Amino acid sequence: MFELIRESVFGQLVHLASAGKLFAREEQLDPSKLDKYAATRSSSTSHSTSPDGEKIDPEKGRDYQLIEFAENDPENPRNWSTRKKFFVTFEICLLTTSVYIGSAIYTAGLEDIMHEFGVSQVAALLGLTLFVAGYAIGPMFLSPLSEMPFFGRTPIYIGTLFLFVVLQLAVIYAQNFGMLLAFRFITGFIGSPVLATGGATIADMYTPKKQVYGIAVWGIAAVCGPALGPLVGGFAVEKKGWRWTIWELMWLSGACLVLLIFFLPETSSSNILYRRTKRYRRLTGNPNLKCQPEIEAETMTGQEIVQMTLLRPFTLTFTEPIIFALNLYIALIYALLYLWFESFPVVFIGIYRFSLGKQGLAFLGILIGALITIPPFFWYVRKYMEPLFNEKGEIKPENRLRPALLGAFFIPVCLFWFGWSSRPSVHWIMPIIGSSFFSIGAFLLFMSVLTYLGDAYPKYIASVYAGNDLVRSAFGAAFPLFANAMYKDLGVGWASSLLGFLSILFIPIPFVLYYYGERIRKSSKMARHDI
Repeated sequence: MFELIRESVFGQLVHLASAGKLFAREEQLDPSKLDKYAATRSSSTSHSTSPDGEKIDPEKGRDYQLIEFAENDPENPRNWSTRKKFFVTFEICLLTTSVYIGSAIYTAGLEDIMHEFGVSQVAALLGLTLFVAGYAIGPMFLSPLSEMPFFGRTPIYIGTLFLFVVLQLAVIYAQNFGMLLAFRFITGFIGSPVLATGGATIADMYTPKKQVYGIAVWGIAAVCGPALGPLVGGFAVEKKGWRWTIWELMWLSGACLVLLIFFLPETSSSNILYRRTKRYRRLTGNPNLKCQPEIEAETMTGQEIVQMTLLRPFTLTFTEPIIFALNLYIALIYALLYLWFESFPVVFIGIYRFSLGKQGLAFLGILIGALITIPPFFWYVRKYMEPLFNEKGEIKPENRLRPALLGAFFIPVCLFWFGWSSRPSVHWIMPIIGSSFFSIGAFLLFMSVLTYLGDAYPKYIASVYAGNDLVRSAFGAAFPLFANAMYKDLGVGWASSLLGFLSILFIPIPFVLYYYGERIRKSSKMARHDI
């Protein structure tokens, strides 16, 4: 617990404010531990090593004594205790749910918003689509910053979450419809980094062999947000009106902010090494102490930094065939999810006469479907996936796609089942059962795609995930706008069937990449070729 507090934003601020007296590290308490890094050293320009085994490499005419993680270094996130990894994973999951719930919780208050501001249902839905559009665009600018050693991930999480919480007040006290829409977009934009970088944080802590477990749990947290939003918001709107849903969002994200300020450590190994190197330089007076991420960052030009932080997610998304195809597929699933969500009031209020609060209970089928998928998925990974890793802990990325080959079929099954069972003569439990198949398919597809992209593009993982978030969220923002008209004109059965046929068209994508992805990947300049 002490380590978590010391490494948190709170601990670092207290350490800085106390001039290093509080939450001090071992080398600050006992400077003799750094004697081997003293400034008095030979002026040799040949390759050598420090007493601790670090390489001393010439770089631009100078020797740099590289500071690296030791083999079992406790500060390396992958060497943290299992308990610490689980707790940090929980924090990232809570943060993800706290932001994701902000999209669907708004929909419970649509009728109130239409009445208060005198707008149509399509216009009221802009509060949902602009929020989703905000967290589509945000990671393209904010998430790549976490790849730079000077920033790390935690300050971006904390800073953006703080603004996310505060700006909810602007939504709550919106004086007109334009102000409401503007701040829905801004809060979506500000709260977005974890939606793309959360997977990278998981990858920081777990070896490739174990990453899928952490990403699976994180994926469930992402499902919890949209699934619980209408449930939490529905009962609030019935009693207090639409503004109460935003109060609930503010309370949840505010509680998460407090937890993270005190207990979320940095997970970026680049940032941890950078801060260690700065600390060693200050304590020893040796200006030649460097870490590899720092050297790489110092040699980058301004143009390269702009390209890394702003352009790389776009270029990877639209120039890499593998990334483009999988992002498009995931975008379809995401768009179908948000469009399909708009059919729930049509079915459960219009057909089955549920109240607004009880209608939210219908979304639990989606959450339950995701939860029951976890045990067999973990069993499959342990029994069939883990043996495929080599002695270096690496796996051929295409093997990650195997669950997607099954998951792709669950999406159309769900949509056909839900569409044709939603009628007065059929009990309401049947469409709820059908809805669970969507989360099973989406879970298997998301897990396969995210782990595959992470293994195929390990150097650019945050940028790849940011691009994935952009494409899927852009689709998710647009599709709900025509949901009501489509279900009204076609009826629940044929509207859902249309979505089912559309999902069938995309089923070949994971099969093509499973069988031919290695050939495509090895022709790319950005993907890894060594497996």
